[in-house]
Amino acid sequence: MEYAYLTSIGQDSHRFLEGTFDPSVNSIKLGGHDVPFDRQFDANSDGDVILHAITNAVSGYTGVNILGGAADKICLEQGIKDSRVYLEEALKYMGDASIAHVSLTVECLRPKLKEHIPSIKASIAQLLSIDPSHVGLTATTGEGLTGFGRGEGIQVFVIMTFKVPA
Repeated sequence: MEYAYLTSIGQDSHRFLEGTFDPSVNSIKLGGHDVPFDRQFDANSDGDVILHAITNAVSGYTGVNILGGAADKICLEQGIKDSRVYLEEALKYMGDASIAHVSLTVECLRPKLKEHIPSIKASIAQLLSIDPSHVGLTATTGEGLTGFGRGEGIQVFVIMTFKVPA
């Protein structure tokens, strides 16, 4: 069988909440993995910017927008805040395609991600049913040129490659 390889781009970003923090919350979700951190995302959901960017990349391939559509119903009407559920919804529309590779770059000042990258990659690989070697993940502060690099939030860009029967 012959295959075509198609690519799609996804992006997402969230600010951190200002002011009073819930002391019982001591981590944020990134790629479905808990990363210890002292701030919270300003988001309706768990704010997992990595999974949101991946969901947007899947939507870029399928043409079915999940975030801002189905995810709003799942989050706001059903009260489900787990971004893994939104990604699972997006994956339902892939048909015969499979994910061949995903490459992500995260821009933030904090939290420092270096020690968490292997766990985040493993979590993403499991969610996408691909080998962890097919997940690329880098992190940068962007030299502090944006609000993300100055510590105001986190931004993620992702490129996904899809293997599609020709």
